[in-house]
Amino acid sequence: MATDKLLDVVSLKKHFPIGGGMFGGSKGVVYALDGVTLSVEHGECLGVVGESGCGKTTLGRCILGLEKPTDGEIRYQGVDISKLKSRQRRDFHAKIQVVFQDPYASLNPRWLVRDIISEPLVVSGHSTRSETRERVTRLLEAVGLEEDHMYRFPHEFSGGQRQRIAIARALSVSPEFIVLDEPTSSLDVSVQAQILNLLMDLQARLDLTYMFISHNLSVIRHIATRIAVMYLGRIVEIGSIEEVFRNPLHPYTKALLSSVPVPDTTVERKRSLIAGDIPNPTSPPAGCHFNPRCPIAVEKCQSVFPDLIEYSPAHFAACHLAGSDVPSRPAQSVTA
Repeated sequence: MATDKLLDVVSLKKHFPIGGGMFGGSKGVVYALDGVTLSVEHGECLGVVGESGCGKTTLGRCILGLEKPTDGEIRYQGVDISKLKSRQRRDFHAKIQVVFQDPYASLNPRWLVRDIISEPLVVSGHSTRSETRERVTRLLEAVGLEEDHMYRFPHEFSGGQRQRIAIARALSVSPEFIVLDEPTSSLDVSVQAQILNLLMDLQARLDLTYMFISHNLSVIRHIATRIAVMYLGRIVEIGSIEEVFRNPLHPYTKALLSSVPVPDTTVERKRSLIAGDIPNPTSPPAGCHFNPRCPIAVEKCQSVFPDLIEYSPAHFAACHLAGSDVPSRPAQSVTA
């Protein structure tokens, strides 16, 4: 498997103005992304995790071109996608596709499955009608559905089957990179496992690269090779799945990992509970954004945001006290 960089995100910012001010002006700004830097290697699955509102979906939408960044760069195979011409942009969108969270909302209820899957092929104009039909048949088989399913409507399928249709549509133009935005969160647990195994099989067979956005650490551990932890618009830790789960460095990562359920009810462990609520993204705290809720924060954390520093090979954390277990104020905990 190749290990060259496929995607580079450099100091990416996305700020959403809040309307409703006097004379139609802005009442403020939501700092959805506030300086995100990461890369995705060819053939890997990068998991992006964090609480709701941390900016992980906005990151995916910016990469897809569905949102225009406020600042920063997104380079795909070394090319800044914001500078692409219209024809180049169309070619780019054939290389990068998306599978959304809700398969029913992302599928046109008035279209047959045949039309849903073939739409990207029709738009690209690279296939004849017979080629398109053959392609749709092969895609349905690849995701575990049958040929006659192409003549049905989305409402005639279960949630898991609809997600398989969405995956087939994403694969229709032979992409290199797929953004998976919580593709299993609306499915039953048993169906989640089927979809995850399907995605892993497709990745191996088709040499795909994934960015898997989720709040479920168990899912990320199952499918991803690396993990990026986001908090309030910034990356606070990034590294391999094995390293981050074995040796988390950032207090926020430790709290997230301690909340993962343990299947063995006889095992007791202490769970770290994060104090307080996530800050308002319109006025993030100065310094490290996590400092008001952090059990080990010191004075420096309130004024200086830490850079992502490599503490071990390919394991980065943005914390002045990375790896420290000595609290400067009492931390909340519960035994589970």
